[in-house]
Amino acid sequence: MRIRQASAEDACAACSVIRRSITELCHADHGGDEVYLGKWLSNKTVENVTRWIRQSHVVVAEEAGTLLGVAAMTDTGKIILNYVSPHARFQGVSKALVQWLEARTRTLGLTECVLEATQTALPFYESLGYVKSPRTYLLPLIGSPATVLRKSLGPPEA
Repeated sequence: MRIRQASAEDACAACSVIRRSITELCHADHGGDEVYLGKWLSNKTVENVTRWIRQSHVVVAEEAGTLLGVAAMTDTGKIILNYVSPHARFQGVSKALVQWLEARTRTLGLTECVLEATQTALPFYESLGYVKSPRTYLLPLIGSPATVLRKSLGPPEA
């Protein structure tokens, strides 16, 4: 598996990974509710993924030319995406993507990563050392609960 910076040419495959991951792996969050799922998927378009690649730190995990996962963060160290293809689940893809983003955060001179975890992802992030903040709220697009998590990364790289 190789982690690399995403390019605009990855947008279609990355969008597919994101949409399949939400649909097939996040059942605890959407419960199969088609209306809820439709809202969650509404901004997961090739056009938006292309824009995210150009405006954020987006990385992909690939193996033998197949995208296994996609993750993204802002310049402030906020992880805004982390999705894995259903066939690659539990193979270390998400962990490798998060570790890449954490390393990038350090090179930006930041000392902390922040993210909003769904119920599906919460145990995963806690296993990586992310800690719940007192802040929990409903995600604007879909109205599901999100837990804000933080991880101190230590001093920035020199």
